[in-house]
Amino acid sequence: MNKDWYRFPLRLIIHPFEGFWDLKYNLDRKFTLMISFGVLLLLVLTNILGSQYRGFIVNIYNPEQMNSIMEVLYVIIPVLFWCVANWSLTTLMDGEGKFVEIFTSTCFALLPLILIQFPWIWLSNLISLEEAAFFHFSNSAALLWFIFLLFIGNMTVHQFSPSKTMGTILLTLVAMGFMAFICLLFFSLVQQIVAFVSVIYQELVMRI
Repeated sequence: MNKDWYRFPLRLIIHPFEGFWDLKYNLDRKFTLMISFGVLLLLVLTNILGSQYRGFIVNIYNPEQMNSIMEVLYVIIPVLFWCVANWSLTTLMDGEGKFVEIFTSTCFALLPLILIQFPWIWLSNLISLEEAAFFHFSNSAALLWFIFLLFIGNMTVHQFSPSKTMGTILLTLVAMGFMAFICLLFFSLVQQIVAFVSVIYQELVMRI
Protein backbone atom coordinates (compact mmCIF):
# COMPACT_ATOMS: atom_id res chain seq x y z
CA MET A 1 0.00 0.00 0.00
CA ASN A 2 2.90 2.38 0.66
CA LYS A 3 3.81 2.23 -3.01
CA ASP A 4 0.32 3.55 -3.82
CA TRP A 5 0.37 6.38 -1.29
CA TYR A 6 -0.83 8.86 -3.89
CA ARG A 7 -3.80 6.66 -4.87
CA PHE A 8 -5.20 5.80 -1.46
CA PRO A 9 -6.30 9.34 -0.43
CA LEU A 10 -8.18 9.75 -3.73
CA ARG A 11 -9.76 6.32 -3.34
CA LEU A 12 -10.81 7.15 0.21
CA ILE A 13 -12.69 10.33 -0.70
CA ILE A 14 -14.49 8.50 -3.53
CA HIS A 15 -15.17 5.29 -1.57
CA PRO A 16 -15.22 6.58 2.04
CA PHE A 17 -16.71 3.52 3.76
CA GLU A 18 -14.05 1.19 2.37
CA GLY A 19 -11.32 3.80 2.67
CA PHE A 20 -11.89 4.66 6.33
CA TRP A 21 -12.16 0.97 7.17
CA ASP A 22 -8.73 0.39 5.62
CA LEU A 23 -7.46 3.48 7.41
CA LYS A 24 -8.48 2.04 10.77
CA TYR A 25 -7.67 -1.64 10.36
CA ASN A 26 -5.44 -2.35 7.36
CA LEU A 27 -2.89 0.44 6.93
CA ASP A 28 0.41 1.14 8.61
CA ARG A 29 0.06 3.86 11.27
CA LYS A 30 3.26 5.67 10.22
CA PHE A 31 2.06 5.72 6.62
CA THR A 32 -1.29 7.30 7.49
CA LEU A 33 0.28 9.82 9.87
CA MET A 34 2.72 10.91 7.18
CA ILE A 35 -0.10 11.55 4.73
CA SER A 36 -2.19 13.28 7.43
CA PHE A 37 0.52 15.80 8.19
CA GLY A 38 1.00 16.27 4.46
CA VAL A 39 -2.70 17.06 4.04
CA LEU A 40 -2.55 19.61 6.87
CA LEU A 41 0.48 21.23 5.28
CA LEU A 42 -1.24 21.40 1.90
CA LEU A 43 -4.36 22.93 3.44
CA VAL A 44 -2.25 25.57 5.20
CA LEU A 45 -0.50 26.31 1.90
CA THR A 46 -3.86 26.53 0.12
CA ASN A 47 -5.17 29.01 2.70
CA ILE A 48 -2.07 31.18 2.48
CA LEU A 49 -1.98 31.19 -1.33
CA GLY A 50 -5.73 31.76 -1.49
CA SER A 51 -5.56 34.79 0.79
CA GLN A 52 -2.70 36.22 -1.24
CA TYR A 53 -3.47 35.33 -4.87
CA ARG A 54 -7.22 34.66 -5.16
CA GLY A 55 -8.96 36.94 -7.67
CA PHE A 56 -10.15 40.28 -6.33
CA ILE A 57 -13.74 39.48 -7.32
CA VAL A 58 -13.99 36.67 -4.76
CA ASN A 59 -11.17 37.50 -2.34
CA ILE A 60 -12.59 38.78 0.95
CA TYR A 61 -9.12 39.35 2.44
CA ASN A 62 -6.75 42.24 1.93
CA PRO A 63 -3.50 40.65 0.66
CA GLU A 64 -1.47 43.47 2.23
CA GLN A 65 -2.83 42.57 5.67
CA MET A 66 -2.43 38.78 5.30
CA ASN A 67 -0.67 37.12 8.22
CA SER A 68 0.81 33.72 7.37
CA ILE A 69 1.05 32.71 11.03
CA MET A 70 -2.66 33.31 11.52
CA GLU A 71 -3.46 31.30 8.39
CA VAL A 72 -1.53 28.39 9.91
CA LEU A 73 -3.42 28.73 13.19
CA TYR A 74 -6.77 28.89 11.37
CA VAL A 75 -6.09 25.31 10.20
CA ILE A 76 -4.15 23.75 13.06
CA ILE A 77 -6.25 24.98 16.01
CA PRO A 78 -9.69 23.82 14.75
CA VAL A 79 -8.27 20.40 13.82
CA LEU A 80 -6.56 20.07 17.20
CA PHE A 81 -9.67 21.21 19.09
CA TRP A 82 -11.84 18.79 17.11
CA CYS A 83 -9.57 15.83 17.77
CA VAL A 84 -9.18 16.55 21.48
CA ALA A 85 -12.90 17.21 22.03
CA ASN A 86 -13.98 14.20 19.97
CA TRP A 87 -11.53 11.86 21.69
CA SER A 88 -12.55 13.13 25.14
CA LEU A 89 -16.26 12.61 24.48
CA THR A 90 -16.05 9.28 22.67
CA THR A 91 -13.86 7.85 25.42
CA LEU A 92 -16.82 8.34 27.75
CA MET A 93 -19.26 7.00 25.15
CA ASP A 94 -17.46 3.69 24.52
CA GLY A 95 -16.01 4.80 21.20
CA GLU A 96 -13.38 2.51 19.69
CA GLY A 97 -11.35 5.27 18.04
CA LYS A 98 -7.92 6.20 19.33
CA PHE A 99 -6.65 9.77 19.21
CA VAL A 100 -4.34 8.98 16.29
CA GLU A 101 -7.21 7.42 14.34
CA ILE A 102 -9.40 10.46 14.96
CA PHE A 103 -6.60 12.72 13.79
CA THR A 104 -5.86 10.77 10.62
CA SER A 105 -9.53 10.39 9.65
CA THR A 106 -10.09 14.11 10.20
CA CYS A 107 -7.09 15.04 8.05
CA PHE A 108 -8.18 12.72 5.23
CA ALA A 109 -11.65 14.30 5.33
CA LEU A 110 -10.02 17.68 4.60
CA LEU A 111 -8.83 16.55 1.16
CA PRO A 112 -11.81 17.93 -0.85
CA LEU A 113 -11.07 21.42 0.51
CA ILE A 114 -7.63 21.20 -1.08
CA LEU A 115 -8.56 19.48 -4.32
CA ILE A 116 -11.35 21.94 -5.12
CA GLN A 117 -10.10 25.19 -3.60
CA PHE A 118 -6.50 25.05 -4.81
CA PRO A 119 -7.31 25.18 -8.56
CA TRP A 120 -9.77 28.00 -7.90
CA ILE A 121 -6.96 30.17 -6.52
CA TRP A 122 -5.74 30.58 -10.08
CA LEU A 123 -9.05 30.20 -11.92
CA SER A 124 -10.58 32.98 -9.81
CA ASN A 125 -8.27 35.45 -11.53
CA LEU A 126 -9.84 34.59 -14.90
CA ILE A 127 -13.56 34.74 -14.07
CA SER A 128 -15.99 37.63 -14.34
CA LEU A 129 -18.46 38.80 -11.71
CA GLU A 130 -21.24 36.70 -13.27
CA GLU A 131 -19.04 33.59 -13.18
CA ALA A 132 -18.23 34.02 -9.49
CA ALA A 133 -21.28 31.85 -8.74
CA PHE A 134 -19.30 28.84 -9.96
CA PHE A 135 -16.57 29.66 -7.44
CA HIS A 136 -19.01 29.86 -4.54
CA PHE A 137 -20.81 26.71 -5.66
CA SER A 138 -17.51 24.79 -5.82
CA ASN A 139 -16.51 25.95 -2.35
CA SER A 140 -19.91 24.94 -0.98
CA ALA A 141 -19.58 21.52 -2.63
CA ALA A 142 -16.10 21.10 -1.11
CA LEU A 143 -17.44 21.99 2.34
CA LEU A 144 -20.35 19.53 2.06
CA TRP A 145 -18.01 16.81 0.81
CA PHE A 146 -15.72 17.46 3.77
CA ILE A 147 -18.64 17.25 6.24
CA PHE A 148 -19.82 14.00 4.67
CA LEU A 149 -16.33 12.46 4.88
CA LEU A 150 -15.94 13.67 8.46
CA PHE A 151 -19.23 12.01 9.35
CA ILE A 152 -18.32 8.70 7.70
CA GLY A 153 -14.83 8.76 9.17
CA ASN A 154 -16.10 9.43 12.67
CA MET A 155 -18.72 6.70 12.38
CA THR A 156 -16.18 4.16 11.10
CA VAL A 157 -13.42 5.00 13.56
CA HIS A 158 -15.69 4.71 16.61
CA GLN A 159 -18.00 2.02 15.19
CA PHE A 160 -21.05 4.12 16.05
CA SER A 161 -24.49 4.11 14.48
CA PRO A 162 -25.38 7.08 12.23
CA SER A 163 -27.62 8.64 14.89
CA LYS A 164 -25.00 8.26 17.62
CA THR A 165 -22.37 9.69 15.28
CA MET A 166 -24.54 12.74 14.63
CA GLY A 167 -25.06 13.26 18.34
CA THR A 168 -21.35 12.86 18.98
CA ILE A 169 -20.48 15.43 16.33
CA LEU A 170 -22.91 17.97 17.79
CA LEU A 171 -21.50 17.40 21.28
CA THR A 172 -17.98 17.73 19.89
CA LEU A 173 -18.84 21.13 18.39
CA VAL A 174 -20.23 22.24 21.74
CA ALA A 175 -17.08 21.01 23.49
CA MET A 176 -14.94 22.89 20.95
CA GLY A 177 -16.80 26.09 21.76
CA PHE A 178 -16.25 25.49 25.47
CA MET A 179 -12.53 24.83 24.87
CA ALA A 180 -12.24 28.04 22.83
CA PHE A 181 -13.93 29.99 25.66
CA ILE A 182 -11.57 28.51 28.27
CA CYS A 183 -8.53 29.32 26.10
CA LEU A 184 -9.66 32.90 25.56
CA LEU A 185 -10.33 33.26 29.28
CA PHE A 186 -6.88 31.86 30.07
CA PHE A 187 -5.06 34.17 27.65
CA SER A 188 -7.06 37.14 28.94
CA LEU A 189 -6.06 36.25 32.50
CA VAL A 190 -2.41 35.88 31.49
CA GLN A 191 -2.56 39.24 29.73
CA GLN A 192 -3.96 40.91 32.83
CA ILE A 193 -1.29 39.30 35.02
CA VAL A 194 1.46 40.46 32.68
CA ALA A 195 0.01 43.99 32.65
CA PHE A 196 -0.21 43.98 36.47
CA VAL A 197 3.39 42.79 36.85
CA SER A 198 4.51 45.40 34.32
CA VAL A 199 2.80 48.18 36.29
CA ILE A 200 4.36 46.99 39.56
CA TYR A 201 7.79 46.86 37.91
CA GLN A 202 7.43 50.38 36.55
CA GLU A 203 6.36 51.67 39.96
CA LEU A 204 9.37 50.07 41.63
CA VAL A 205 11.76 51.45 39.00
CA MET A 206 10.35 54.97 39.38
CA ARG A 207 10.64 54.84 43.18
CA ILE A 208 14.21 53.61 43.02
